[in-house]
Amino acid sequence: MSAFAARSGPCSPRHADPRPPQREEIVLLDGATKKALEIGRNRLLVGALLFAMAFLVIVGRLVDVSLLQDLGEPRLADQTPAAPVAERADITDRNGVILATSLATFSLFANPAQVLDADEAAKELAGVLPDLSVAELEAKLATEKTLVWIQRNLTPRQKTDVTRLGIPGLYFQAEEKRVYPLGALVSHVVGFTDLDNRGLAGIEDSFEDVLAGGRHPVQLSLDVRIQQIMHEELTRGIADFNGIGGAGIVLDAQTGEILAMVSLPDFDANQAGTASPDERFNRATLGIYEMGSTFKVFNTAMALDSGLIHLADKFDTTKPIEIGRYTIHDFEPMGRWLSVPEIFMLSSNIGAARMAMEMGTESQKSFLSKVGMLRPVSVELPELGRPMYPAEWRPINTMTIAFGHGIAVSPLHVVSGVAAMVNGGIMRPATLIKRAPDEVSDGQQVISPKTSSLMRELLRLVVKAGTGKAADAPGYLVGGKTGTAEKTLARGYSTNARLASFVGAFPINAPRYIVLVMVDEPKPNAHSYGFATGGWVAAPVVSRIVQRMAPLLGMAPFPNDAPEAKNDLLLTVSATANAPE
Repeated sequence: MSAFAARSGPCSPRHADPRPPQREEIVLLDGATKKALEIGRNRLLVGALLFAMAFLVIVGRLVDVSLLQDLGEPRLADQTPAAPVAERADITDRNGVILATSLATFSLFANPAQVLDADEAAKELAGVLPDLSVAELEAKLATEKTLVWIQRNLTPRQKTDVTRLGIPGLYFQAEEKRVYPLGALVSHVVGFTDLDNRGLAGIEDSFEDVLAGGRHPVQLSLDVRIQQIMHEELTRGIADFNGIGGAGIVLDAQTGEILAMVSLPDFDANQAGTASPDERFNRATLGIYEMGSTFKVFNTAMALDSGLIHLADKFDTTKPIEIGRYTIHDFEPMGRWLSVPEIFMLSSNIGAARMAMEMGTESQKSFLSKVGMLRPVSVELPELGRPMYPAEWRPINTMTIAFGHGIAVSPLHVVSGVAAMVNGGIMRPATLIKRAPDEVSDGQQVISPKTSSLMRELLRLVVKAGTGKAADAPGYLVGGKTGTAEKTLARGYSTNARLASFVGAFPINAPRYIVLVMVDEPKPNAHSYGFATGGWVAAPVVSRIVQRMAPLLGMAPFPNDAPEAKNDLLLTVSATANAPE
């Protein structure tokens, strides 16, 4: 009995333990739950994935509609304009001031076949795009072309207004617009681009490959502060003497960097298409002029550097020089023999011509070639003038070229050459690109340091006792040379149209900056006693520019009794006349 009970115990209801079956049921229930949860989780994961994919598709479609099609119309392959241009690099001045930059913009075009009512669409568009006429828009929207440009470079407000019209068949193209924050101030240097952002003039043209798609700005040597001063004072000088235009340049004599370059009249680079040819013409680099007595700087330096002529030498200026059918005379003749300093100080044409003839034609041609007067300047602009000089260099040419007639160069030629005459004799190429100290050209020695020192004294003499007194800027030791030249006509020279100029250097004891001002066709005013020469017209402009720019550049004025202000020539040369050239 007990044995049977032992064998049969687990099957007997009376002796069965109810807990084991309950534990087994619980285990089975937990497994089913886990399986159900696993299935549910997988379904949720799949659902979430599908939802995410659908969401991405919707977002992608919204981006396509809002950025590419704007008005909900499908863009057809045959109506897609050229791809947006790559970002164009900025142009800045030497201190980082932006001179040219690019802004994101949109241009409006249409597929006329998709425009339901061309007349109505034209009227509505003209209401939000006032630069366009209804007739012009109707003509564009009635064409059979599949793509017509409506207007390039819309403002954000115009784009919004066009979108709100809801006209089918209109589309926007993302583009860039080149803008010039300073307008006309640097227009001749920076230049401008076309509607497709390709450079057409100035730095925009000459640095096209660098700027297109560039990531780093092109930094110029210009200082907009000095540029503004030059622009204001040159404008005032032209207005004072009712000139038709002018040019002004400031150049660093030690590095060749151009800090300012102004040509007037000028134009707003943002509206270059509306500018006249005269406004777009760069008088500073493209204009070729007979620069008058400023060329006596080169004639005198050539003579002194040769060792054949010395400061104490004298030349006969008692009467005009007659050569063939030509007569060379002085503006205010002294009627006596003049020393080299007197010839330079009083700007004697006769004396300069006699010095040149003593040197000889070949020496003159060689020297002018060495200082760059017989070739275009090598500056980073496409608008460069080619000098004009005689094909057959005769004795009469040698005489007249000595005082700046019979040879035509740009104002930048004169500035670059004068820099070499005063900076120790080193000719460096002018540049519009900012240079680090280790990037400055070594240049070419064209005259000796001793000759350069003599030229500095002579230039200071002109301002202290000669024709350039009006250029003096108290404390800043300006030296320079006046120039007045009759303008050439088809059959000779005009007696009523002239160029008045002054080229100066300061501080003359150790020249750092060269300043040139030229006024085209000045007329005498009520305060000039009937004169419109370089001494009356351009010299005062240079004085004002120096007095304004020097403090900005941290240059302190010299006291009157400073050793630097001493000029030995003033003690030996008696200024017996004042020729207001």
